[in-house]
Amino acid sequence: MKLLVATHNRGKIAELQALLAGLGYALVGLGEVGISQAVEETGRTFEENALLKVRFYAARTGLLTLADDSGLEVEALGGAPGVHTARYGGEGLSDRERYERLLQALQGVPREARRARFRCVIALAWPDGRTETAEGTCEGYIAEVPRGENGFGYDPIFYLPEFGATMAELPPEVKNRISHRARAAQGIRRVLERLTPSGDE
Repeated sequence: MKLLVATHNRGKIAELQALLAGLGYALVGLGEVGISQAVEETGRTFEENALLKVRFYAARTGLLTLADDSGLEVEALGGAPGVHTARYGGEGLSDRERYERLLQALQGVPREARRARFRCVIALAWPDGRTETAEGTCEGYIAEVPRGENGFGYDPIFYLPEFGATMAELPPEVKNRISHRARAAQGIRRVLERLTPSGDE
């Protein structure tokens, strides 16, 4: 059975393929079903944005659809960038340019004041309008310099004291156990495990 993942981000799709492995779903991205239209993320929370996306694409394609909204909340920045994480610093920037902007914003801020969390809400929608959501968080600090080559987004500057490493330095199998997206995906995995092959609960 196809499960549409409402993104063009191949890294995110690969991560979710690993997190949802063994359930019998073939994950496809928006490009694979010929959709280029983006949903305007006008929600004030991650959950609102995830639901906006998942309802739109499920209705548009007639497929069981999964969408997430996730971001970085930095305490010293009052919870920013939050829902604006993917657009932090303006449109058209690379991942590296975005996290460099964030590091500049935190220049001079001591380690103990650099607490941060990744937060993720994953929403699942059926074409008939039914939805389910699950949330996950991962606590850490913003590093002073980027480290690591794994992952994407802000992973190189998100430091996890219990591992002595940034998210981008962790092997994928470790990240896929402890990340915010992994924790949210576990909740959605439990929903998918309840489904029969016909898509009925």
